[in-house]
Amino acid sequence: MSIDLGMPAPPAPTLAPRRVSRQLNVGGVLVGGGAPVSVQSMTTTLTSDINATLQQIAELTASGCQIVRVAVPSADDAAALPAIARKSQIPVIADIHFQPKYVFAAIDAGCAAVRVNPGNIKQFDDKVAEIAKAASAAGTPIRIGVNAGSLDKRLLAKYGRATAEALVESALWECSLFEEHGFRDIKISVKHHDPVVMINAYRQLAAQCDYPLHLGVTEAGPTFQGTIKSSVAFGALLAEGIGDTIRVSLSAPPVEEVKVGNQILESLGLRERGLEIVSCPSCGRAQVDVYTLAEQVTAGLEGLPVPLRVAVMGCVVNGPGEAREADLGVASGNGKGQIFVKGKVIKTVPESQIVETLIEEALRLAEEMGEDLPEELRGLAPVVEVK
Repeated sequence: MSIDLGMPAPPAPTLAPRRVSRQLNVGGVLVGGGAPVSVQSMTTTLTSDINATLQQIAELTASGCQIVRVAVPSADDAAALPAIARKSQIPVIADIHFQPKYVFAAIDAGCAAVRVNPGNIKQFDDKVAEIAKAASAAGTPIRIGVNAGSLDKRLLAKYGRATAEALVESALWECSLFEEHGFRDIKISVKHHDPVVMINAYRQLAAQCDYPLHLGVTEAGPTFQGTIKSSVAFGALLAEGIGDTIRVSLSAPPVEEVKVGNQILESLGLRERGLEIVSCPSCGRAQVDVYTLAEQVTAGLEGLPVPLRVAVMGCVVNGPGEAREADLGVASGNGKGQIFVKGKVIKTVPESQIVETLIEEALRLAEEMGEDLPEELRGLAPVVEVK
């Protein structure tokens, strides 16, 4: 006799309330002011290669990127901005260093926003009035992006190194210069490679202004290290309600940055979860190869556009409970697996059929939810009879 325990109610949100900030419109994506936290990345192509840059932007868009930044270190890059800004599917931010003339080129090109790094633009403070006037006329927001590696020499001399206090003072000083000219369409980043310094800088900044904040751990490192550092830093701040848009900086293809960024937001309940695989770490109790099962199910459902939680469990201790709480799951043991759908056991299959069955049931659930499956998954979906 089986007892239907039903599906549990979702847990109540536990994060702190979002910090109250101004709101910017970055090419149609709202940032701050209670808008959902957005995910950004940056192209790695030469911006002057318009086709390659647009191709990479398309890949980033498909992976869930909402705002993209392009580097503008040369006149050829600046000349490419109008075409890129016009043809990109998502808002384009021009990233400006060293040459203030490219700030005006980016504004004229119709970029959704411009990022400036005051620490490495000569006599930047003298250009603020002109930049504020041009940006205000065009309705172009400005990101003041302070980096530990390119901090103003005056502040390095004052603090001795790129401390949290130095980063914050630099950002707020530049904001004050724009404010003198009535310009407040600003967002701020104060990035550091050390998550502890970065967290302290953003906490101080959040307490001292109401501008929206762009979170980032700069030069975070290769994929594994950078993911850990970014997750720790973003998790601490976002859990306190600090942060309005994020960019994960990895020494990896930019699509990987977007995947990590989206996963961080999903894990904190700041974005609707997509496909989530719940799987046990395996132990001496496991009677099936959990690692392989989880990897095969993940690979088989890649690109599934529905918020499904799929549990792949390897023993009878936690397996039935986790599988019952998921939308779809398997509790494995003794060479077979019990398949759960929405809290109920629907069948028991041999171990060799677990992956195939989970994929079929996931696709069936997706179709029942009215989702259009990606082309590569349509041939795998079972035929569902409509009565």
